Amino acid sequence: MNADYNLGTVVRAVGPIIDVEFDALMPPLGRALKVDKTGILLEVIEYINDRVVRCMALTSTDTIAEGSSVIDMQAPLSMPLSPEVLGRVVNAFGQPLDGRPPFAPQEYRAIQRPAPSYDEIDSSLEIYVTGIKTIDFFSPFPKGGKIGLFGGAGVGKTVIITELIHNIISSIEGLSVFIGVGERTREGHELVEELREKDLLKNVSLIYGQMNETPGVRFRAAHAGLTVAEYLRDTMKKDILLFIDNVFRYAQAGNEISTILGRMPSDTGYQPTLGQEIGQIEERIVSTKHGAITSAQAVYVPADDFTDPAVEAILNKLDASVILSRDLARMRIYPAIDPLRSNSVLVSKKYLSEEHFETIQMARQTLERNEELKSIISVLGKDELSQEDRQSVDRAERLIKFFTQPFYSSENYTGTKGVFVKLEDTVKGVRKIVTGEVDKIPPEFFYMKGTIEEVEAAWQQKTNSPSR
Repeated sequence: MNADYNLGTVVRAVGPIIDVEFDALMPPLGRALKVDKTGILLEVIEYINDRVVRCMALTSTDTIAEGSSVIDMQAPLSMPLSPEVLGRVVNAFGQPLDGRPPFAPQEYRAIQRPAPSYDEIDSSLEIYVTGIKTIDFFSPFPKGGKIGLFGGAGVGKTVIITELIHNIISSIEGLSVFIGVGERTREGHELVEELREKDLLKNVSLIYGQMNETPGVRFRAAHAGLTVAEYLRDTMKKDILLFIDNVFRYAQAGNEISTILGRMPSDTGYQPTLGQEIGQIEERIVSTKHGAITSAQAVYVPADDFTDPAVEAILNKLDASVILSRDLARMRIYPAIDPLRSNSVLVSKKYLSEEHFETIQMARQTLERNEELKSIISVLGKDELSQEDRQSVDRAERLIKFFTQPFYSSENYTGTKGVFVKLEDTVKGVRKIVTGEVDKIPPEFFYMKGTIEEVEAAWQQKTNSPSR
């Protein structure tokens, strides 16, 4: 062992929280430490007194013991980086999870980094067409912005994230980073295999801190993935697509750490630093002169409660929100996106064509009127409505079914080939529905179709069939 090392000793170990005593120099906050012999990685997060630091373990602590020697690594927690990180699956420390040898790093970057300064940021916005009708129409995805997919368990957040990865990467052939925070290992494995099968893995870097890891790993996985995205943007001068699944698990890991440290929770039960921790990752997702980082983030909504403080903290920092509805999922409306609650900063005449903006207003009016009439229909029945209201309800039903769509990511389960729908085709189809041009076509013909031409063709085939 090198005599120049700054050495400490473990004096207390409680789960993932380790106290280390130093006789000489005290390491600063954020410094990486390593337990000698076991190789357990620690991060300094608090000072207990002038000789003891409190650390967060970033690997399992099963083999740690009081009295163990600890080495000061003389550097903050860092991520090894090189272009070879593309096509790889790694953990929050850059160690491979795909069974392949480690890649040769060209540099190391601290994973906790400040957001770009004001004069470095490019604030211009434009639409990223995703090929998913509901998102492109009601919640346009801003390039260089942040979009959140909000929903409870089992309503399709990860499926939409996977579809976005497929559609955007295959259409623009850009570089992407996927961060798995506290989610199922099975889902991660399925995503890797799907990307490999479609020959898209070579342009994607995947960073995982899975649900069985310590809260420190789950928490820092988000920072590590952001560091990879920033490196690819800055060194390769390319636009980067960043996918995070799941941001709520990041907030949850921070809450676990805060609780273990004994910090006083806020009146809602979350850590007092919740807003700051969410801001630390969201503010780094920006466009600069080197390129744009555009992010799509899945956000778990506990018990479908959108007033949950963590959900609200995330929602307030995004440019667009896609709200998934359990009621629509029960009706087999996929993707189960609620168009009336979803929104985007791009829904403005400044960014959208006049036809698109006007059609959104017309579609919203139709869907809102349908919601208002639901209670009347449940009591009196649809036949008691005025002719105008019946027409509005029928058009709303066509709209809801038209916004269903077969996904590429679901082909193996549904047997139906996925479709990518251009924005202009979506606007054209919605306009035909709300103006009554396709009132003669029954609503069931709009289900799981791509364009309005497919709907009209299916109806034409039905009306021209010999059985009629």
